[in-house]
Amino acid sequence: MLGPNPPVHPGEILREEFLLPLALTPYGVARALGVPRTRIERLAREETPVTADTALRLGRYFGTGPEFWMNLQTNFDLAATAAKLPELAAIAPVRAA
Repeated sequence: MLGPNPPVHPGEILREEFLLPLALTPYGVARALGVPRTRIERLAREETPVTADTALRLGRYFGTGPEFWMNLQTNFDLAATAAKLPELAAIAPVRAA
């Protein structure tokens, strides 16, 4: 079950835990990753999700592994979707025999 806290977008983690503390710019990271500047800018502004391609590149660059970035995105997606599904609570789990 998902907690009461609002979901954290991977872009917030990128911005607050990597870009700001390491004094990196989205342009510099994008250049190092070999991706368009706008991809990292939009991610850091929480306007776009982390894709598998971006996760692989960020994981390599920051030494976190791609799973870190994909798990952040998956958790964000699940929490954001669950918040839009009030009928989810009415679904009774199946009971094993």
